[in-house]
Amino acid sequence: MSHAPSAASPGPDSGPDAGRASGGRRRPAFLRVPFWAQIVLALVLGVALGLVARLGDVSWLTTTLQTIGDVFVGLLKAVVPPLVFAAIVVSIANLRQVANAARLAAQTLLWFMITSLIAVAIGLGLGLLTNPGRSADVSAQGATYDGGTGSWVDFLTGLVPANFLGISSSESGISFNVLQIVVVALAIGAAALKAGDKAEPFLGIMRSFLAVVQQILWWIIKLAPLGTLGLIGAAVASYGWDLLGPLAVFTVDVYVGCAIVMFVVYPVIARLHGLSPAKFFSGAWPAIQLAFVSRSSVGTMPLTQRVTTRNLGVPEEYASFAVPFGATTKMDGCAAIYPALAAITVAQIFGIPLGIQDYLLIAFVSVIGSAATAGLTGAVVMLTLTLTTLGLPLEGVALLLAIDPILDMMRTATNVAGQALVPTIVAKREGILDQERYDGPRIDVTVDDPSDVAAPVRAAA
Repeated sequence: MSHAPSAASPGPDSGPDAGRASGGRRRPAFLRVPFWAQIVLALVLGVALGLVARLGDVSWLTTTLQTIGDVFVGLLKAVVPPLVFAAIVVSIANLRQVANAARLAAQTLLWFMITSLIAVAIGLGLGLLTNPGRSADVSAQGATYDGGTGSWVDFLTGLVPANFLGISSSESGISFNVLQIVVVALAIGAAALKAGDKAEPFLGIMRSFLAVVQQILWWIIKLAPLGTLGLIGAAVASYGWDLLGPLAVFTVDVYVGCAIVMFVVYPVIARLHGLSPAKFFSGAWPAIQLAFVSRSSVGTMPLTQRVTTRNLGVPEEYASFAVPFGATTKMDGCAAIYPALAAITVAQIFGIPLGIQDYLLIAFVSVIGSAATAGLTGAVVMLTLTLTTLGLPLEGVALLLAIDPILDMMRTATNVAGQALVPTIVAKREGILDQERYDGPRIDVTVDDPSDVAAPVRAAA
């Protein structure tokens, strides 16, 4: 397999015309501020406003911050069903353009499992070393959990859609089962792949539909600084030290575990494949920082795919399969580190001893059951599945849910970093990575039109 070399072209914010839109018009001053800087400024302002709301007991400010954050997350959730469906159908169909497609898919799954095993081992090790549940008091927490519980029967039967895309309705409105969307999309994509040329009209419509959905999502991503302000501010105002304190060790463990995976394990894996860790992080950072504030792997998926192709040099056809698939199944933060630590914490809180067989079961659930994470609310699903499988009290879900927004930021950032790393190393192993682009200057992927993929990296037989 070979690929056409393509030098990384400068982004719209580089060169003498920096600050000008693609049509020659100068962008407003606030849009000329780098996207990462907008996020950082929003983080700082959000923390400040959250402290003002909490310490000054300013209820209207807390409500305002919560509303801003909820609107941003709601917009992301609104585009998830069509985005996941279209992205997976198109990604499966795109495999026909990639030589050795079956080998690439197998390698992708293998490295998903390898990194998940490493992550769950780190989570278990931290839990056994620090005993995070020893100092927590169940009675001190006022959190409640009204969601469903997870079990292997529920998980397996949940794979089969009761209707198209697993649509269901309740008093709160229409809802979608993202895992069932994945199953339906995989089946339709495989059928389109098998049908060959007869499916091209259908795939043409799906590609156009995906482009439209991605454009809408790109507009939502542009609101990330505002969403960041609301989400961080509301978290600080609502989840202060009163709730965080009793579970401080657990919170630190989650952040340390995710940091070890993201900043130690991933760089080592990159280095073992002859890739510069610094170049990986500089290329993937826009997606990682958006994942941190949005807490949505699926919502970050278009940006993850974009940095993977434009900054890391992964062939577009392969990335269009690996990144969407990883966004719904590759969850080292939510499905490996977190459930391992959470299971140990809940067991210690309720005084339930765990044996070696329980730790092995946690590892098995984390690797095999990660498909249940589904990008947006995966940690809660994975936690209930793990606790149920181990026979631990599900009251632990309500206890840990109180600090979940604080934990979810780091978990999701770790998820997305892994979703960018695995396609990169698989492409390197298969000899299809554009090394010149990987080592070249970075493109600001957040400022230009998402449909304008300059000099895309393509894999050809």
